Order: sequence, then structure tokens, then C-alpha cells
Amino acid sequence: MRPDEFLRALDLFPTTLHDRALALRTYVKPRRCEACTAVGDAVRLALTAANYDELSEAGLLLDTAEQLATQHDLACRPQLEPNRGQVGRWATASAPPVAATDASWKGRAGGIGYVASDGRYGLRSRHPSRLDPTGTSRVLVSELRAVEFLLTAYDTPPAGMTVLVDSVPALAYLHRWQRGEIETMPAGYDLRPRHSGMKPTLVRLADLVGGRPNLTFTHVKAHAHHCLNEAADSLAHMA
Repeated sequence: MRPDEFLRALDLFPTTLHDRALALRTYVKPRRCEACTAVGDAVRLALTAANYDELSEAGLLLDTAEQLATQHDLACRPQLEPNRGQVGRWATASAPPVAATDASWKGRAGGIGYVASDGRYGLRSRHPSRLDPTGTSRVLVSELRAVEFLLTAYDTPPAGMTVLVDSVPALAYLHRWQRGEIETMPAGYDLRPRHSGMKPTLVRLADLVGGRPNLTFTHVKAHAHHCLNEAADSLAHMA
């Protein structure tokens, strides 16, 4: 389905269904992942139902699409993403990994990065749009996104893992989420479902951190020549 066809079909929905379908728009594009394709098929069928004024059926199909998207979540993330990697000679380390994360902003361009003692590293850039969900806590949210970026490099974050964070406010949120206060979010952060149909990044992070006392989040002073922190800072700047 072409973008213009999708948008025309979207106009057939009442407001209550319109926003839900729009949040699932990315799944309508051709995808290699079978789970993503199933979500997209449900959305396309909902649009077809709306075309025949079967709005109740369209709503049920969107329910199905949203449920599939929630279950799917990060399952189609490639094993080796272009912005992630691992240094092979450190991959066999037996001790629980120690990792550092960081974020950087230059003008309207942002970057996040992480590096871990098991050789894993990643960097990602961010160029906010007019509808950016970050809110007023741009730097804080970016620091937390970097932690989520690190933890999702693993199928399950290793027990005993230590994460070094140089942002005291970000550390406070991580500790609150660990204590079960997962509904607490930075000021102004938009909690609406994203266009991909996934939960917002910080909501996923809070869910991941909550009830995980075997993860340690600790403060490290920025620019104090700590090798992992300096490496994460450099990756964030590069991004």
C-alpha cells in the first residue's frame, strides 16, 4: 500500500480509530519479518473494512494489530544492526559485564552511545522532528535512551551487570524504576504509542528495569578519564 493510499483510507476512520491506525503505519510497509507482516495485514484489513462502513469490524482488526505489535515488540530487531557491534576478542569474558552509556547534543542533533566490557558497543543519532515526544527534559531523556539502547543489545540483560551513568538525574529514575515506580517519567515526556506501534522507549526501559535488583546502576564522574565512560562519550559525539 502506497503512502497516499494509506492516508486516503485513513480518512474513512472516525477519530477514535484514526489515531490508533496511524500509530501502526510503519507495519503497512513491506517487511521481511513475519510478525511485522501479520500486524500490517491486520491494519490493511481494518482499512478495507472501513471502506465498506464496517467500523466495528475495523476496530476489532485494529485490536488484533495492536495486540500483535505489543507481543512482537523488539523481536524483529536484527541480530547485527548497523549501529551495533562487538569486539570479538572480548566476547568470551566470563565475569558479569560492566558497561557505560552516554548522550550528546550539538545544536538540534543528538547522539547516544554505549560500550561494555564484553566488547559490545553501539551508537545512534537523533534528529528531532516537529512532533518529537521528548518534552522539556531533552538531555535527561537522551541519557535514559542510551541505557535502553545498551540493555536491548542483549536478549536478556546479564544478571550482575553494572551500568555506569554520568547523569545523576538519569540514575535517580533508574533506581526509582527498579523499586517498582515504573509510571514515573521525566516532565513532558509523551507517553502516546509511537508510529511503529511500540511503547515509548522510556516505558520499555522502565518495564525492563523494574523488578531487576540483579542489575546495578551506579554513578561515574564525567570526563574523569574513566575508560568506559570516555569511550561511551566518544561514541555519542560521533553519532
